[in-house]
Amino acid sequence: MTLPMRRRPGPFAEPLADFDTFFDRMSRMLESAPSPSAGELPWAPLADLHETDDAYIVTVELPGVAADDIDVALADRELTVTAAYGEREETGVLRRGTRRTGRCEYRTLLPTEVRGDDITAGLSDGVLRVTVPKAKTATPRHIEITTGE
Repeated sequence: MTLPMRRRPGPFAEPLADFDTFFDRMSRMLESAPSPSAGELPWAPLADLHETDDAYIVTVELPGVAADDIDVALADRELTVTAAYGEREETGVLRRGTRRTGRCEYRTLLPTEVRGDDITAGLSDGVLRVTVPKAKTATPRHIEITTGE
């Protein structure tokens, strides 16, 4: 007859103990981090980035935002679009609100050098379209080899 054997505690006795420890540490770290109050952090609007042969085209959905409330900036190769959604004043009691308000921000790092002076932006039907022309790259040229004669 075989008797049950008592296992000795060892490093493999609790395979998930390391995960529990990790999650406990992460929870404590996140709880100790300063939490911003509601509305301080910008949220990201829906956006697309397309590349053509000579430009990058960024389209950002900003329904209900006036052109005066939108800012487009380029620093080095980082394009930033910020906008402010204001709260609409309505009469009566708000029973349910799901529309976002506050500041939104879209950032993207463009893969190549661009011509910052030639950027165009237009707003139509709540969609912002930013066209960023690419910089002209050096064209390869043939170099003739001469002999020492």
